[in-house]
Amino acid sequence: MIVFSDLDGTFLTSDKQVSAGNLAALDALAAAGIPFVPCTGRALTGIARPIIEHPAARYAITSNGAAITDLRTGAVMHRVDLGRERALACYELTRGRDVTFDIFADGRIYTHRSCYDRLGEYIANPAVLASVRRLRTIYDGDTGAFLAGLEHIERVAMYWYDARDRDAILRELAGATDLSVVRSVENDIEISDANATKGLALVWLCGELGIPVEEAVAFGDNINDTSMLEAAGLGVAMGNAEPEAKTAADAIAATNDENGVGTFLLQLLAEQR
Repeated sequence: MIVFSDLDGTFLTSDKQVSAGNLAALDALAAAGIPFVPCTGRALTGIARPIIEHPAARYAITSNGAAITDLRTGAVMHRVDLGRERALACYELTRGRDVTFDIFADGRIYTHRSCYDRLGEYIANPAVLASVRRLRTIYDGDTGAFLAGLEHIERVAMYWYDARDRDAILRELAGATDLSVVRSVENDIEISDANATKGLALVWLCGELGIPVEEAVAFGDNINDTSMLEAAGLGVAMGNAEPEAKTAADAIAATNDENGVGTFLLQLLAEQR
């Protein structure tokens, strides 16, 4: 068995904490020699230390599948970059629209100061806002010039306030068959290469490790998790999941605030003894 789990809305509580119940499940996986793979839209530096430093966590899938990292060596095993040209084209779509622009690159998230200062206008939940601010690195100056100085641009994302801006951007992106366009919260747009999805990353890592995909268990709650839930042998949606995630899943766990992942895993391990 190998376990893949989304973080926000899945493994983390709504106030962005790792519950004792979920930590207990990680301990049980480590004792059984079963790898746990955080599979998140976050950049690598955004994964909480209790997860990334846990003995069960050997690999991490980040930026919605754009990067797979060996956590023991720090080496990136697999990349599917969005790249500068397409990132800049996405940035051009924000001009004249009331949206933010985040750049996920080289394991970090970069946000222009003008967007960073307005994050509170787009994110109402104080815990989420604090987390989002904490995980971002501010830059100043011209975004095009800043993009030119980055090595690996994994994906970009936008928070929107007015649904008309969202719809206009999505119309522009609709014909781009080389892009994956998903969301992980109600008011964001997340753009990466078409081959940078959580599902394809799960399949790649299983192949690299010689573990049948049928033995993979995956947990998720949102649109960017559906490919992973469909790819895994056992896809588990959270009780708080979006309808699309529940449709893609084989089973439903309790919510992220009810130790849903931990309870499900401990029961699954008990059944396999």
